[in-house]
Amino acid sequence: MERALVIGEALVDVVERADGTRDEHPGGSPANVALGLGRLGRAVDLLTWLGTDAAADTVKRHLEASHVRVLTGDRTASRTPVATAHLDAHGVATYEFDLEWDLPASWDGEEAVPLVVHTGSIAAVLEPGGTRVAHEMSRRQETSTLTYDPNLRPALMGSSAHALPYVEAMVRLADVVKVSDEDLAWLHPGVAPAEIAEEWTRRGPALVVVTHGGEGAFAATSAGARLHVAAPRVTVADTVGAGDSFMGGLIDGLWSAGLLGADRREQLHDVDAATVEAVLTRCARIAAITVSRAGANPPRSDELD
Repeated sequence: MERALVIGEALVDVVERADGTRDEHPGGSPANVALGLGRLGRAVDLLTWLGTDAAADTVKRHLEASHVRVLTGDRTASRTPVATAHLDAHGVATYEFDLEWDLPASWDGEEAVPLVVHTGSIAAVLEPGGTRVAHEMSRRQETSTLTYDPNLRPALMGSSAHALPYVEAMVRLADVVKVSDEDLAWLHPGVAPAEIAEEWTRRGPALVVVTHGGEGAFAATSAGARLHVAAPRVTVADTVGAGDSFMGGLIDGLWSAGLLGADRREQLHDVDAATVEAVLTRCARIAAITVSRAGANPPRSDELD
């Protein structure tokens, strides 16, 4: 069976709302992408960095319930990471973190070459794991489609000047990039997101998608297509996990279109605007369902079909 591999952090998300209520549940941007893929019916592995504590058991059970296989490594974290999301009165999240990030030197469970390998967010920047993630992605370029979502966390990553070289190196490696307008505003203040997306398509990616929250998404392809899709109007519970569910939908949509795998790289670079529009329209539906309910809770395929 064709599988996806997601490399990146899994953690415990603590959500503190403006009314003082508080919840805890598993999260982490790459883990949420894996979760979304599993719920859409894709076979997916997650290579991550967890402790041996009760929190790690909770995270694993959560992921495995959505058919995500968590790969077991030869080394473990001293503790399972925690991220606290503070929600304002409009449900918009700001974050603080208590975590360490690395990769195991070896792991069990990966039985075949993955069709697609995804990474992003903390995993691609925070050391010592960031350098190891870049190496792992680079060595898989000849065999798999590479996808990347910066999903930046300024509270953890320091200045934009520090994060930018990591982002640019991963953009050069990736075949598909999904990035938010907020990320681009932090990296390149005052520069139009569409301008940055177009520039990135000249550096290597076949497709760059910029999400604009409730305003939809913009896409640029290396073949020259430019298009925008609208976001469905929904009542927002919170925005936690919205971008991750969009990213999972993007991988899933390109998978259904037969555009994943290193042997399909040329076809991905030649993708037409109609195919991209259809994929992104479905991604927008997936993200809309996610924001309509609390937490990083992406839909299953039967909710879409």
